[in-house]
Amino acid sequence: MRASYDSLYYKVKKVLEKDPTSGHLFLFVNRRRTSCKCLYYDGTGLVIISKRLEQGTFSRINPLFNKEIVLTEAEFGLFFEGANLEKRFIESPKEFKKSRPTGPCQEGSAVQ
Repeated sequence: MRASYDSLYYKVKKVLEKDPTSGHLFLFVNRRRTSCKCLYYDGTGLVIISKRLEQGTFSRINPLFNKEIVLTEAEFGLFFEGANLEKRFIESPKEFKKSRPTGPCQEGSAVQ
């Protein structure tokens, strides 16, 4: 966790193949999951936010998920406070499509 602006910028650009100036917050966690750093571009320059937990560890989101992980603001807030997000992908509801009635809806008929 000794990485600073330039090395985190390089990791985002070359390893993650993302644009560090996109406005996204990029999260880096050490192996023991006791500290984390966030790299963020606010429009005027790079910002680093870092935190070391006094006790416990940061949540392991899902080590078997090999795609890009995107956290919502609420999930990031929970993660940053040290909450357990390990079941995030297991308990998240599956995507579903709302079905509409296929026939014409007649005036005065109720749809349940």
